[in-house]
Amino acid sequence: MRIGEVAAQAGVSVDTVRFYERRRLLPTPERTPSGYRTYPRSAVDRILLTRQLRDLGMTLEEIAAALRAVEHGTDCSTELWRLELVRERIDAKMAELESSRRELVRVIESCRACDCPIDPRATGRASS
Repeated sequence: MRIGEVAAQAGVSVDTVRFYERRRLLPTPERTPSGYRTYPRSAVDRILLTRQLRDLGMTLEEIAAALRAVEHGTDCSTELWRLELVRERIDAKMAELESSRRELVRVIESCRACDCPIDPRATGRASS
C-alpha cells in the first residue's frame, strides 16, 4: 500500500502517517526503486491502535515504548503498568478540575451575592 492509501484507510492525513513514522510509531516502510513508501496492511491497524491509545490519554512516547516492548516479546500484562500510569494522570487531572470547579462555584456565588471578586464596584469590594 502507498502512503495515500494507508492514510485514507486509517482516516488520517499523509502528514500524520509521515509524523508517526518519524516518531517510530510505524516501522520504517519499504521503498520502491523510485522512492515511494510501501506499507503493509498492518500499518493501518497500527495507526488506528495508536489513535485509540492516544485518545485514552497515552502520550506518543508512551505508545511508541509500549509498541516496541510488545514487538520485543512482552505481552499486555507486562505493559499494563503504562495504562495504570495514564489512569493515575487522569485521576490527578480530575481532582485538579474538581478543585477548580469548587473555586469557580464559590466565585459565582460571591457574584450572585453582589460581592463579585472581578467587579471592584461590587459591595464589599469597592475601594472608596
